[in-house]
Amino acid sequence: MSDWLPLSPAERSVAIEVLVHGPLSRTELAHRLRLSQGSLTRLTKPLIESGLLVEAPWAGAPAEARQGRPSQPLDVVAESRSFLGFKITDEMVYGVVTSLRSDIVARLDRPLTSHDPERVADLLAAMAAELAAGHPAVAGMGIGVGGFVRDHAVVGESPYLRWRDVPLAELVRERTGLPVVVENDVAALVEAETWFGAGRGLDRFVVLTIGAGIGYGLVLGGKRVPYAEEDRGFGRHWIIDPLGPLTPEGERGSAVSLLTIPSIRYQIRAATGRDASYEEILAGAAEAEPMAARVIGEAGRALGTLLAQIANFVLPQKILLAGEGVGLMDVAGDMVLDAVRTHRHPLAAPVRLETKVSDFHDWARGAAVLAIQVLVLGGADG
Repeated sequence: MSDWLPLSPAERSVAIEVLVHGPLSRTELAHRLRLSQGSLTRLTKPLIESGLLVEAPWAGAPAEARQGRPSQPLDVVAESRSFLGFKITDEMVYGVVTSLRSDIVARLDRPLTSHDPERVADLLAAMAAELAAGHPAVAGMGIGVGGFVRDHAVVGESPYLRWRDVPLAELVRERTGLPVVVENDVAALVEAETWFGAGRGLDRFVVLTIGAGIGYGLVLGGKRVPYAEEDRGFGRHWIIDPLGPLTPEGERGSAVSLLTIPSIRYQIRAATGRDASYEEILAGAAEAEPMAARVIGEAGRALGTLLAQIANFVLPQKILLAGEGVGLMDVAGDMVLDAVRTHRHPLAAPVRLETKVSDFHDWARGAAVLAIQVLVLGGADG
């Protein structure tokens, strides 16, 4: 797979620190990892010789200040390997190529015309070949799926694809010859934001996604917290308003019934008999159209209540709100923030909220980050 491997646990810790926080001087790196200069030199030597790390001069420093090993920071060679990332929805497959630092350098999307696992694997293999053609140093690939995933390999359950116990990693690996990692798409997004995005350097961090469903990810001590029921319906039983709407998905007044795009569209359709897109509903609410304004207003208050509850119990340094439903903040942002304040102690610190307008390529990038973690650096928990 790579001439970097195998990395010892100590080498892996050095590589991850430089990857996520670099470039770093040897002094800073030794301090962060609590290593002596001698131990650090012993650990970094093979990483430099293998091409994973490089000694780079300080940007902007005069030539005389850049001479000598102590003044040279260590950095990863981000372009030395490429990684493929894919996000599978019920209608499309979104693909990206990233560098070792998860910068997207190419994109490719294809319609998903069949949910048959063999056909999906065929499509992923064809897309991988097309993407890899222009990036020959591909070290592996990650695949994000909305559903429950076991052992980075088997889709145990996916309601969107109607899959159960599908060995997706094996099917794709047989067709591509590449190492493959499969993960729940929200978990992959959380890992990407923790390493390279909004949660970088934070001890306590939460990702909340709203869109076709509700996704939740918790980071404590700088590491994502896995949980057994991951993507088995977060939000379906989180009751925000016991007298709230009843929709086909989720209990009455649950986060799913109040906040997801299908539920919002269902409420409008049930009340008006008209099938409107999410964007049309948001626009109607912005123009004070009564039914759209009522439904979006309820959603805004529900989102604020949910954010406040998360903040009250988790005490995060930041909450990242992401997903295709975040346009709700543009129309009902004031209602969201009012509800947050209502459900927080008057002296509580303000909730640090970041909203990320993202598309499915960000989710595909998250899958590529999982590939970087698991295939190259030895695992997301390493």
